[in-house]
Amino acid sequence: MRIGELGQATGVDIETIRYYEKAGLLPPPARMPNGYRAYGPVHLERLAFIRHCRALDMPLAEIKRLLDFVAHPEADCGDINRLIDEQLKRVRARLKSMRALEKQLATLRALFSVNYLGRSATIILAGVMGTD
Repeated sequence: MRIGELGQATGVDIETIRYYEKAGLLPPPARMPNGYRAYGPVHLERLAFIRHCRALDMPLAEIKRLLDFVAHPEADCGDINRLIDEQLKRVRARLKSMRALEKQLATLRALFSVNYLGRSATIILAGVMGTD
């Protein structure tokens, strides 16, 4: 697939894909006879992983460390295990926060599905959101 197709499949901007290549996060793609980059399933999978990590605000340096370890699994695991444990804590905290938000939004949806109007809706909304 070409770079535009890879970008569309992963939701990553073309310039960002090129940056990740230069930074060593993505392996260099093969080149087609016309000079265009030819990306494969490995690029798609790796780019999706990078995008998910970035969505959790993981620094590129840490993502690179994880990817380097995957490429060289014979390296010492201790440091990588600590990094993975830190990231798992962050993911679990984000999931907990998202579940709380989901609950609040579901409560709001239920409130507004019965068409509360005026001041009573404001009072109920303040109670749901934890404000006065």
